[in-house]
Amino acid sequence: MTRNNAASGAITDHTPESFNSESKNIICVTIHLKSQVNGNTLRSAVEELRIRFPYFHIKAVRKGNQIITEPNDLPMIVRNTWKPITLNSKDSNYHLAAWKYEDSKLAFEIPHSLTDGAGVMPYIASVMYLYLSKKTGIVFDPAGFRLPGSAIPKSETEDPFANIRAENASDDESACPDSDFFRLDEEMRADNRKTAFYLKLSESQIMNYCKKHNGTPNVFVSVMLARAARRLAPDSRKTVTVFVAADCKAIFKIHDNYKSYVGNLTLSFPANRDLRDTTNAFTAARILLKKQAEPKNVLRELKNMKSAGIPSDTPLGSFTVSYPNTRGFRELSDHIEGLYLTTSLSKITDILCEITCVGGCFFMAFLQSSSSRRFLDCFLEELKSENITCEVLYEEPIKLCEIAPA
Repeated sequence: MTRNNAASGAITDHTPESFNSESKNIICVTIHLKSQVNGNTLRSAVEELRIRFPYFHIKAVRKGNQIITEPNDLPMIVRNTWKPITLNSKDSNYHLAAWKYEDSKLAFEIPHSLTDGAGVMPYIASVMYLYLSKKTGIVFDPAGFRLPGSAIPKSETEDPFANIRAENASDDESACPDSDFFRLDEEMRADNRKTAFYLKLSESQIMNYCKKHNGTPNVFVSVMLARAARRLAPDSRKTVTVFVAADCKAIFKIHDNYKSYVGNLTLSFPANRDLRDTTNAFTAARILLKKQAEPKNVLRELKNMKSAGIPSDTPLGSFTVSYPNTRGFRELSDHIEGLYLTTSLSKITDILCEITCVGGCFFMAFLQSSSSRRFLDCFLEELKSENITCEVLYEEPIKLCEIAPA
């Protein structure tokens, strides 16, 4: 655990954390601003927040048979290029994280094994607070941001489940997806050109639609993905399985911890399930998610996470939907054009939809294992059939940082 001394501004101790060097998945948060990025101002904000977020200013070192993290006193790299670099190497000053910027967009990349969407967003928001304060001269309300001089509570850095006995969880059968689930066809999967499509939707339109049909953003996207699969392959009899990422910490009312503890809730849509009755489809999905999110079931998920060790390249379901909390930007949203979360995209599913919400808009990174637009077009047609407006702003290959072995 790392703490800071608010009086002196010095890091006073650091308890080494183990680092999973086998996991190569990178999480990347990209922000599009309404003005050009000033690199020097961004570097200043990043360095100034080192004292408040010491657990992101680290390097991986080998100690015997174990790889652990240690403080890294070198500056974190803030580079003016979108070209990937190798983390934990000379390119990154041996940091396990790095910033990049180009024109009016900037991004932060870090191994997903260190943190998750919920864990990294307070850091991103706090960097943006300092950056925009310095660049614009505006005095923003500091409430809700983690700024230099504020204490680092133990709950932010300790094991969030230290006092929760996951090993005592019931071994009752959990909600497992059909082993013969729907997948994109071989031609699309053989493409092997990982691609991100960046979508923008109206928050008010989506929320009104969800309210009308008893849904939530997670459920809305999950059902539309299942309907798109049926549109793409109407003769398929395979069950469409959708994993819905769940912040296990939040379920136990642990909201400020940075560590990565994301489990999956599972929605199954058999071929004979009527998805055209939107209200029924949404209601059934919400009931199932609510049941799986009960603490006793999440304990079982935590137990499995600690013991399973499933390889990240093992296909487990059709699609994944993730919707981390991005409400912490507050009045900074007036300066933000868009916010996207992407990952290196493991082979657990063929498509991952990362949803964020800021400034009255939903933004969706539609991440897939191929460059084909066939499935995306089916998804867009499903939205169109419900009179949902969706803009595809741009697309690009998924090329994120890699991690050098310790």
